[in-house]
Amino acid sequence: MTRPARGTRVVLVEDHVLFSESLELALDLEGHDASSVSPTAFASSQALLSRVLRLRPQLVLLDLDLGALGDGRLLIAPLVEAGAEVVVVTAATDRTRWGECLALGARRVLPKSGSLNEILATIRRIERGLPVLASGERDALIALARQHSRERADARQRLERLTPREVEVLGRLMLGETVREIAVHFVVSEATVRTQVKSILAKLAVSSQIAAVGLANRAGWQPPGGAEGA
Repeated sequence: MTRPARGTRVVLVEDHVLFSESLELALDLEGHDASSVSPTAFASSQALLSRVLRLRPQLVLLDLDLGALGDGRLLIAPLVEAGAEVVVVTAATDRTRWGECLALGARRVLPKSGSLNEILATIRRIERGLPVLASGERDALIALARQHSRERADARQRLERLTPREVEVLGRLMLGETVREIAVHFVVSEATVRTQVKSILAKLAVSSQIAAVGLANRAGWQPPGGAEGA
């Protein structure tokens, strides 16, 4: 990966105007060529990415929350492949997501609750070819992300064992419906629904409805075809 020179071309991908303007001003005062790109101006993440790449950034300060465009993590790998250094600046506190960003090639993840000086110091270290994160911390965060990925894949495999009706029942449990409400909706007996719930718990290897819903949520699972809202 090429090392940025002094007067780095920095692109901020950020939709919070006040934060973006403050950071852009600080970067300008440091002698950088800074510009901002707001996700709200684009209809797709691909259009946003194309715009950022046309600016030929040496370093991108990337927010993870792209609003309607989704998760900023999707931009990390293509930006890195294009030769840009990526530093994620986010309000997200989930260290699993931080590790995923690092695994995708981001140099560092910084919290928005931190100081501008911390962001500027990180850029200076990147300019000088210095590490911006202790290797032990980087390794630990990436390991956490990979463990989460394995657990999520395992959860999805369990969810795939459910029958179409069990999928619908779990979807309604995720909406907070009771066994009685589910029975009324499907015009079956409560005993039938309880049997279906028991089967769901067995296939997911959990001991309660709350645990089943939690597993589905952690896996990012939604019933196919929006079954939970049918």
